Amino acid sequence: MSPSHPRILVTGANGQLGQLVIERLIQRVPASQVIASVRSVDTAQDLAALGVEVRAADYDNPASLDAAFAGVDRLLLISSNAVGRRVSQHGHVIDAAKRAGVSLIAYTSVLHADTSSLGLAAEHLATEKWLQVSGVPFALLRNGWYTENYTGSAHAAVEHGVILGSAKDGRISAAARADYADAAVAVLTSNEAQGGKIYELAGDTSFTLAELADEIAKQSHEPVNYKDLPEDEFKAALIGMGLPEALASMLADSSAKAAQGALFDDGHALSTLIGRPTAALAQVVAAALATKPR
Repeated sequence: MSPSHPRILVTGANGQLGQLVIERLIQRVPASQVIASVRSVDTAQDLAALGVEVRAADYDNPASLDAAFAGVDRLLLISSNAVGRRVSQHGHVIDAAKRAGVSLIAYTSVLHADTSSLGLAAEHLATEKWLQVSGVPFALLRNGWYTENYTGSAHAAVEHGVILGSAKDGRISAAARADYADAAVAVLTSNEAQGGKIYELAGDTSFTLAELADEIAKQSHEPVNYKDLPEDEFKAALIGMGLPEALASMLADSSAKAAQGALFDDGHALSTLIGRPTAALAQVVAAALATKPR
């Protein structure tokens, strides 16, 4: 394989981040160089329509990973959403990538994984350590929070007039999912060696949840306030909304840790990497409110 024409594979390609990465990759390189791996190819016809090759790969099935990674030069490992099982799943991917001779793994970790107080950081840090001992060159995309984690419930906030959380007045340096997708593309297509690079990725500006509520209220012309709750009460509220207990626990922990600065970063590494400012909160709120509620 010519180094100037690497084949790039994106795991979890039919997820929200994966789809954005694929769409942006094919704006930078020929679609014939891009491979989308998904658990079932039947669920990725939209990706196939873009001209990329779609391969079946399951994080829990090493044999499927061996087949999917054949001929791959650079790989984006998008972290699994199977909280509690992610280390073994990611390990399967890393080991298969090594067997396939992949020259670079870019991994979507979490902001300041090595020092973070977030409960979810443990699995990311364990994955980073697996990468370190694998011998495969790797780059860490330590992603901060997606602004859409909050704006995805903008319509509900307008309907109920409230945003719940445990973040107090902690500042959150979130960025749009598209910003993080552009960062992944920049690393995967770079002509500079990326092995050993660690990127602490976060939005250019930060906001409190009270400021988020104010922005939604401003744009919707409806009253929306932020109500701060103790972590256990916020978790119970999330469970009451229908979230699984493990997810509710993770979100409540993350919100409470945001009060201590766990989701804040002012290094501007993300905008530097993508060569433009990250999307402003007002932009992401506007996009969310313009989308019809589910």
